[in-house]
Formats: sequence, structure tokens, C-alpha cells
Amino acid sequence: MSFLVRFTFFIWDYAEVDAQLSSIARTFATGLFFDIGTLPLFMLPFLIYLLVFPKKWVGTLVDRSITWFGFFLAILIIYFSFFGEFTFWDEFQRRFNFIAVDYLIYTYEVVKNINESYPLPLLLSSLISLVGITLFICYKRKLFYHTFNNETSFKQRFTATLPWLVICILFSFYISNSQAEWSKNRYNNEISKAGIYSFFAAFRNNELAFSEFYSTIPEKDAFAIVKKQYSPFKDEFVHPNKNEIYRTVHTPDTTGIEQKPNVIFICIESLSGKYLNSLGSDLNITPVLDSLANNSLFFTNLYATGTRTVRSMEAITLSIPPTPGRSIVKRSNNTGLFTIGEVFKNKGYDRNFFYGGDGYFDNMNTFFGGNGFNIVDRGRGFLLDANINVKRTNIEDDEVTFENAWGVCDADIYNKVLKEADIAYATGKPFFDFVMTTSNHKPFTYPEGKIDIPSGTGRNGAVKYTDYAIGAFLKEAKTKPWFKNTVFVIMSDHCASSAGKWELDVANYHIPAFIFNLSQQPNAKINTLCSQIDVFPTLFSTLGWDYKSNLFGMDILKMTPQNERALIGNYRKLGYLKDNKVMVLGDGETVNFYQWNPLDNGLQQTPMNESFKKIAIANYQVADELYHNGGLQLKSLHQ
Repeated sequence: MSFLVRFTFFIWDYAEVDAQLSSIARTFATGLFFDIGTLPLFMLPFLIYLLVFPKKWVGTLVDRSITWFGFFLAILIIYFSFFGEFTFWDEFQRRFNFIAVDYLIYTYEVVKNINESYPLPLLLSSLISLVGITLFICYKRKLFYHTFNNETSFKQRFTATLPWLVICILFSFYISNSQAEWSKNRYNNEISKAGIYSFFAAFRNNELAFSEFYSTIPEKDAFAIVKKQYSPFKDEFVHPNKNEIYRTVHTPDTTGIEQKPNVIFICIESLSGKYLNSLGSDLNITPVLDSLANNSLFFTNLYATGTRTVRSMEAITLSIPPTPGRSIVKRSNNTGLFTIGEVFKNKGYDRNFFYGGDGYFDNMNTFFGGNGFNIVDRGRGFLLDANINVKRTNIEDDEVTFENAWGVCDADIYNKVLKEADIAYATGKPFFDFVMTTSNHKPFTYPEGKIDIPSGTGRNGAVKYTDYAIGAFLKEAKTKPWFKNTVFVIMSDHCASSAGKWELDVANYHIPAFIFNLSQQPNAKINTLCSQIDVFPTLFSTLGWDYKSNLFGMDILKMTPQNERALIGNYRKLGYLKDNKVMVLGDGETVNFYQWNPLDNGLQQTPMNESFKKIAIANYQVADELYHNGGLQLKSLHQ
């Protein structure tokens, strides 16, 4: 069955894989190797059972019940994995990874999303039918006849079990899933893997210590390189001799009068740059955002740091390069950090996080609440941690006009933002709102009659509705007394699909970003190469703020060609993009250097540049070091 999955994926993405005969042979040979390793690991509980179960009880009702029940579970898991891999590949173009592990935790949203995206009753009934048919055939063919009538001694059973145990030990301690990644073509690597083995490998390794798995340089050198990046901006380090980046950021050439407008940040789910006409599309599905392109600071050459929403939240709030493994949003020690919220707090702002579902999902409420943001979400019953002392406001049933697996539609979350903004305006205190949208996510459903593409028919409709909802929100906001003194920051969290044939598919990290309604900043299209981590440091500069910072990001408007760069990555590969060159750092201390061709998105391996390599390593090494040694914590910065 694993061969069938592998063969189907190969045919499915044939245009993307390396289809040379030698590559095909190695792909399937590697896959067979991992299938052989998966089988005994999968069978291990039953192997142990057969080994230790008393001989005198073999064939009894207890033995038969345990054996058939175990066999039922095994067949169910195999069939479930078989069909699950197809849906997972359709969404991520990957075998099971740590995202699949996360999906087991957040069953409400995931099961509801599957039900809204696929005919779940039909799938479940088909699954149970297949399991039932398989059990019936095995029963009729007396599959376990010899099992229930054996007279083997413990010694014989141990001898038969020993080779399987050796394979289990080898694959548990000496074979890693990364060893399936033999090719420069990512599709070949993914097809070479075994789904169940990949799942458990991800379960075991969802956080990777940079210092243990990646190429490094001396810690002192790494911090020196990172600090040097801020020299052109005249930042002053609070503790110049310490391995930290905590500093005072000065905004030169200002009148000395800080602006303190309200700030509403809209983080758009899965909006790739390729959907906007203003970034080269011809789809005509983003008229509102294309209009903003001419009436805002529009960043045309900006890249997401990762491939998931929680990764973007990490990049935006902490202004930090992606660290390997899962996002900091979902790790331990993710509260009490220096975030952009701390900068707003020190300027007198209230901070609020808006989400249309339950912010328990992906640990968002703990992260934002634990870093001082009030929570506004659907509130389906999951309580905030007792140690988090912020206000939580529910989106009530009578405030919802449409809702799917992930939460309320964009129009409903924007209406809640408007309502809360009216309340905040009455207090006279400025506010910063972080708004996470959900409508541009599978199953791509939204209220009917708002746009000319029927709900649930695909991504293009969801993008068009997303754009429509932003337009309706801004139109209503313009009627409010607080609008004139409110800046709107709009940016995607990540692209709709970041997977591709390369180690890192650069074009699939390109996202749109806007800063709209700045009172003292002319509208402009900014083509500077930059990252998500730079957007809020740029905003703070346009507002004339001097502030303490532990953020990696820079002011995009003051970047020179020497400062331009983008940091992109997935949970294992970390990329540093500059001058159409990409340094890719991988676990196993691999370092690959490529020339990127923006026209065809191709990567051509090029001779190593040691200076480029050190800068790339330094950024990621320092980010990881600060997380692991507590250097992101507020309490450590104030000592």
C-alpha cells in the first residue's frame, strides 16, 4: 500500500520530480528501505505481545480478542494513513510532518475543516467498509489459525522476534527521516519517505537545537556580525559587551514630535503575492488591495519567513528569523517576551489580539495573552491559563453571520474590530489591534452573494472574498471619528502554498504588505528586498519613535542595498536571500549556496561564498541562542 501511495504521488507531481531513470530507481529503493524499517516499528506492540504472552493461554478467548482487536486497529491505521496522506499531500505537497502532529491536538478545527472540505460521511463509511471487508476476508481465510494453535517455546519466539527488534533499534536510533533526503529535488525526497515513519519522526523531532544540528560559528563572532548589521542605523546597544541585541533605536531627522495613531494590523491568511494584479497577476480578484498599492506604502519585494500562520506570528511579533522546528508560538517559554507589543505598551497603547475561531488553536491565546495582549475570540470553552492576566472578550453568537471550521468570516471579525475600536476611542487611549483572518483557508467558504464566485469553489473565490471584506471594512472605518488618526498595516501571514521542487522555493515566500493612512508619509511603492520582521520597525520609524528594541528587524525605508536581505525557511531548512543568491542551512550541518533565477524560480548551485555563509549562519544562530538562553525574555533585558 505504501508503494501505491508513493507511485501515486510520483504520477501526481510528475512534472516536478526528477524523472531520470536513476532518480526514479533511487526514489523507490529509498522508499522501500524506509517501508522495511516502518513495518517492524508498527508491529512492535504485537511482537512483544506474542513474545511474552503465556503459552498456556494461546488460543483462548482472551488471546483471540486481543489479537483481533489489535489487528482491527492496525488495519484501521493503515487505511486511515493511506487516505490521509493524499489529503495532506494535496494541502502541503509533503509526507506527514510536525503539522500532522499538531493536527492531532486541534481535532475540533481539523475534523470540522475536513468535513467541510470533503464528503466526510462517505469517507468514514468507506473506511469502515474497507476495514470490515478486510477483516472478513482474513477471518474466512483463517489468517490467525497457526497463531492460535502454535506450540513454540519462548526461546523459539525470542529467536524469531530478535531480527525485528534489531531493525526497530536501528531505525529508532541510527536512521533518521532526513536520510531519505538524498536529492536536490524536494519532491523526490518527500516521495522517498514513508508516511507513518515520517509522522513519528516529526512527533519526536518538532524542535531542533541550532547548535546541535546546524553549521555554526563561534558565538562571539555570530553576535558581532549581527550587531554590525545595525551600524548604519546608529542604534545604541544597551550592553555593548554582552551577547545580546537589546538596543535603543533612534529615528533621525524628525521634528521630535512622536505620532501616536491607533494601529490596526490585518494579518491575512495565505495570501500569496501572485494573486495581486499589482504584483503581476492577471486574475482580477484583488481590486481593493490593488487600489491600496497606489495609496499606501506598498512593499513589493517582501518575503514571509515561513509556511504557517504561527511562524508569521513569531516573525511579526518577535521580529526574529525563523528558528528550526516548530514556531516559538507553540513552544515552552513563549510568554514574557520582548515583542512589538512591548514597544506599543511603552508608548501608552492598549494591545488586543483578534481571532475568529478559538485562540486555543495553535496556542495563540497563550502566546498573545502571555505577552500582554487582550484576547478577542470565539471562545468555544477553552480557558486562558491561570497565570495569564488579560481581558478576554467573546465574539457572541448574535455577532456571527457566517462561520466555518476555522472561525467567523472576515466580515464578522472586522465588525468586531470596529465595535471594539469605538469602545477604545471613547477612552481616549490609543490601541494596537492584531487581527488574524481565516476566510482564505480551505474549505474556502464565505457568505453567499458578496462576490461573483460561489462559496466553497476554490482559492480564487476565497481570495476575492478576502479582498472584498477588507474593502467593506475600510469603507466603514472611514465613517468613524477615529479613522483619521488610525494607521492600517495589512500583510499576509504566508503564501497559499510554499512547497516546491527546491530545498526552499523562494517565489512561494513572496507576500504583499501595505502601510495605509500614514499622515506624514507620502505613498510609495518600495522595491527594497525585505522580510516580515522589518514591517513594524519600519512603522515605528515613520511615526518618529525612539524606543528600546530587542527586534531583529530594520527600517525598510532606510535600508541601503548592503542591508537588503530576506530570511525564509521551513521547519528544517533555513534560507538567507540577498542579491538573488540563497544560502540554505540544513540540519546535519549542510550548507548549500544557490543563484536564484526570479524568472523561472530556479536554483543553480554556485561556489560557496564564505562571507555570505557566515552572515546567514550568524542571523539564525543568534536567534536560536537568544531563545534558548532566555535572551528574548523581558526580565533578562531589564537586569
